[in-house]
Amino acid sequence: MAENVKIKAQVYKDPRPAEIFDRFHERVRDHPPEWVYELVRTVTVWMGLVLWRLQGFGAENVPNGAVILAPNHASFMDHFFAGAFVRRHIQFMAKSQMFGRHLMSWVYSHGGVFPVRRGYADDEAFKTAFTVLGRGGTIGMYVEGGRSRSGKVGDDAKAGIGRLAIVSGAPVVPIAILGSSQVRNWTRLRFPKVVVRYGQPVRFEQADEPTLEQQQAAADEILRRIRVMHAELEAAGPRHAAKQAREAVIAERARGLP
Repeated sequence: MAENVKIKAQVYKDPRPAEIFDRFHERVRDHPPEWVYELVRTVTVWMGLVLWRLQGFGAENVPNGAVILAPNHASFMDHFFAGAFVRRHIQFMAKSQMFGRHLMSWVYSHGGVFPVRRGYADDEAFKTAFTVLGRGGTIGMYVEGGRSRSGKVGDDAKAGIGRLAIVSGAPVVPIAILGSSQVRNWTRLRFPKVVVRYGQPVRFEQADEPTLEQQQAAADEILRRIRVMHAELEAAGPRHAAKQAREAVIAERARGLP
């Protein structure tokens, strides 16, 4: 029987001043992802295919132009899994604790990742996200905020993704990832199958100043769609999740959905 590996407790507030993250935001606002993105993508996709028999379905649901990808979050590998089947440079918001004076900060920012200062209302992170979407880019954002500690899809959506979707007018593609919560089991020589399903894009009525209720309602709807897809994969089980995802995507096409 598979079991989840214990994860270190998360730090929910970054005590460092906001100014130290300015250079990372400036880099991402002024430059699209560079060669380091493709290098990391090549390595992680190869790992996914070989170690976790990674499979993806419905990637054609990701439209051209500005778009927000919204996967569930149970593993440090989820951003790589979400981008494995999409020929887009996905620029994720990442917790600010990942950034500092070390080599990986260079890799993150030159690869298009930018910080969101944990424990604060970080308008700089949203300014960066709006800049990326404004040039037709792809933003990756977790509806649940932090990583699920149980491997299950969270019950509560963070309003931030609703704000980003409503103000930008960009469509949101919900993504269900099954199996990633057990990825760390590789240390025990256990390699779970990972299945990624891209859902139908959803667009919300654009507004420059949406109310908190509107933001939360949009976020809740995105999470609801993720939960439905994830529940279907989970019900099918690890051995049959890929078949379920494939059949669901085929059924969508038969109904004339894009």
